[in-house]
Amino acid sequence: MQTLGQTARQAASLLSKASTRQKNAALNAIAGQLRANETALLAANTRDVESGRNNALDAALLDRLELNTGRVAQMADGLQQIAGLADPVGEISDMNFRPSGIQVGKMRVPLGVIGIIYESRPNVTADAAALCLKSGNAVILRGGSEAIHSNLAIAKCIATGLEEAGLPAGCIQLINTTDRAAVGELIRLSGFVDIIIPRGGKGLIERISGEATIPVIKHLDGICHVYIDAQADPRKAIDVAYNAKARRYGICGAMETLLVNQAVAPEVLPELFKQYTKKGIELRVCERTQNLFSDNSGLITATEKDWQTEYLAAILSIKIVDDLDEAIAHINSWGSHHTDSIVTQDISAANRFMREVDSSSVMLNASTQFADGFEYGLGAEIGISTDKLHVRGPVGLEGLTCQKYVVVGDGHIRP
Repeated sequence: MQTLGQTARQAASLLSKASTRQKNAALNAIAGQLRANETALLAANTRDVESGRNNALDAALLDRLELNTGRVAQMADGLQQIAGLADPVGEISDMNFRPSGIQVGKMRVPLGVIGIIYESRPNVTADAAALCLKSGNAVILRGGSEAIHSNLAIAKCIATGLEEAGLPAGCIQLINTTDRAAVGELIRLSGFVDIIIPRGGKGLIERISGEATIPVIKHLDGICHVYIDAQADPRKAIDVAYNAKARRYGICGAMETLLVNQAVAPEVLPELFKQYTKKGIELRVCERTQNLFSDNSGLITATEKDWQTEYLAAILSIKIVDDLDEAIAHINSWGSHHTDSIVTQDISAANRFMREVDSSSVMLNASTQFADGFEYGLGAEIGISTDKLHVRGPVGLEGLTCQKYVVVGDGHIRP
């Protein structure tokens, strides 16, 4: 791990001087390698998926782990999209003259060396590598043991692409051991690593945050809500609430709790129940929701634990609330400050929700499944930060840089 750190620090120095053209050439070369080696990637991934099934990984983790032709293409497309984004490194903003005659502004610069620890999703290997490369950062990647063969195959494509573009292999390094001790060493490499980004389950985040001697950007669980307001358009409400849960269960932007205003619950919940039941989604509901239906045999009574659980599965908790105040209070009490949405035609209620809900993303009349770097125009993302320092929400290129002040004078001296 010391050697990886030293190599990354040396590579970061070289990468910070690389031109945008050279970085983009590397990204496009890596994308080409992913496409050219699709068969090998899928074969490696099959080994991981089969091993995951044998080790009784749950359905959500298997979904995150699996690659297919479409997902390989998405990885390659993501790299090329990042190549097409503006390079934040060296960007100067807020340049102003001061009364003394000097000019003061800010310049974006790389963070340096980033350590990224993640679970399950092998596509994170490509996404994280690409974002760090474009933002001028060297990166040390440590994927989950369940995806080791997939990650090694992707890392091979990355190494070849870097070589084609004339960039050092140390720009992007993958820890090739599944030994958990490597994680403990990485999060203490304060002499070589500038920041740690953990991406995974709550247990991983808590461990890294508690043990790291390096600053951490946290990406906590996604206990996301949709609140259907009294002034919601019923059709929009049903469409948004269904998509927010049923489109894909295993992503952090999936809705885990549906809140419905008592005024519209009798109108929207029966249709939603039909759709959820047809999809095979288990419903855990409050007492008021149960009382809406004469036949509630298929409903499970929700407990306090349900309001604070990220299921990442075909399970949804539902609660009827009195009003907007109760909905906001519930979200701020039980949510994870990730992504929450209101469905309403009342602009006053919408403004209150967006102002008062303390989450990294708040939405109006839109599915929480839009909480994604591609959808925000950021390209791929490292993850979605629920922190309030440095960066919050989807962490794209700008979030992987910081700013330094630049001062320009013309022989100015301070009296």
